[in-house]
Amino acid sequence: MIQSFIQNIYGHSSQLDILAQDSKGRYFNVEVQRSDEGAPARRARFYSSILDTHFLQPGKLYEELPDTYVIFITENDVLHDNLPLYNIRRRIDENAKCFEDGSHIIYVNSQRRDNTALGKLMQDLYCTEPKNLHYHEFAERMEFLKYSKEGEEKITDVIEEYAAKKAEAVAKEAAREAVKEKNIEFAKGLLADGMSIEFTVRHSKLSEAEVRELASKLTA
Repeated sequence: MIQSFIQNIYGHSSQLDILAQDSKGRYFNVEVQRSDEGAPARRARFYSSILDTHFLQPGKLYEELPDTYVIFITENDVLHDNLPLYNIRRRIDENAKCFEDGSHIIYVNSQRRDNTALGKLMQDLYCTEPKNLHYHEFAERMEFLKYSKEGEEKITDVIEEYAAKKAEAVAKEAAREAVKEKNIEFAKGLLADGMSIEFTVRHSKLSEAEVRELASKLTA
């Protein structure tokens, strides 16, 4: 799926570039980032966590949580070690063994466009002509999308679908922010009227930390 929106009712939601599942049930989130600022380590951590939250359904055991891969394909070498690929796993400090929790984060340095299989794939990523591609699967697909009537129509449909999903996501986020702002104003009113932290948390739908922060600002 391209441009998958994952709603997080308790916090920040995410618009994923690509979300796919393979025959083994593993999920792959691929993000293509031209800007270094778009691929910070904590964003990768957040995307990994939101996949876990989204795909472990109520009533399921933790052992049923699928393996997930968050893959950032970056235009520059954002981790600065001149490696073509960075496989990031949790490990145990005391013995350096991997902590096998099924979570994987991978950074792909697209600047490394050598003659290895990965390097050729990165060359194809920046190539605009099907005849110059190394991988025939990409070449066939690009040929279809660029030079056939059916491909042109499909691209139009994808763009329109993306625009609709983007508009829907923006609308949902705006609605969520509006509700949040309303709850904040309501909480401020309760605190100003002398209501306790506990009472305000219970009736405003804000967290205790949020209410305490509002209270500290009101008394500053």
